[in-house]
Amino acid sequence: MNIDAHVIVVGGVRVLVVRKGIKNLHVGVYPPLGRVRVAAPLTVSDEAVRLAVVGKLGWIKRQRAGFESQPRQSRREMVSGESHYVFGRRYRLHVLARAAGAHVVVRKRATLELHVSTSSTTEQRERVLQRWYRRRLKEMVPPLLDAWEPILGVRVAAWGVRKMKTRWGTCNPVSRRIWLNLELAKKPVQCLEYLVVHELAHLIEPSHNDRFVEVMDRHLPLWRLHRDALNSQPLAHDTWDY
Repeated sequence: MNIDAHVIVVGGVRVLVVRKGIKNLHVGVYPPLGRVRVAAPLTVSDEAVRLAVVGKLGWIKRQRAGFESQPRQSRREMVSGESHYVFGRRYRLHVLARAAGAHVVVRKRATLELHVSTSSTTEQRERVLQRWYRRRLKEMVPPLLDAWEPILGVRVAAWGVRKMKTRWGTCNPVSRRIWLNLELAKKPVQCLEYLVVHELAHLIEPSHNDRFVEVMDRHLPLWRLHRDALNSQPLAHDTWDY
């Protein structure tokens, strides 16, 4: 549970300081804009946090530079010929304007057929595709939960999918509810699996402390590779971080 959260400025860098009941201080830089966050033990002063950040300013700048150079998709116009991603695979969009009901069909593992009405707007076409993404993601999550809940010895009370601009996923350890970012339907399946395990691990340890890292290391030794793969994927026009 967060006890205290406030912002300090170190070398021109805004740093969110969050104090909680942990043993060690952790400095993190998060995509897409390089937000800097420090999780610190309750007894660590702002001056100690400041010194820790000063010692990592070079690393922070390199992380930010990497995020700035990360490829980003332009705003989708929902027209034929555009590239769209489904679980890491690239597809070409083919828009078919018809009077029948709106739906999406995958053709030959290379084309997404978007069936819409002749008068549909860009926003309406996007909503049709978003609904399809949501269904696909909801098909993928239950088998992952069934596989990983017994491994970690935890069980979620509920889970859901929603669009989020600030995180790939969230977990409320009290209500035991998990939310996953709808954009995960575009990322490789390994990234989705990593997020599921990550959020389940928060039912064991709510914070990102050493115990949390130990849980991840024990059960998903390659989790850092999956995390880095997720953060290296092209970002949508809307931005979020994790």
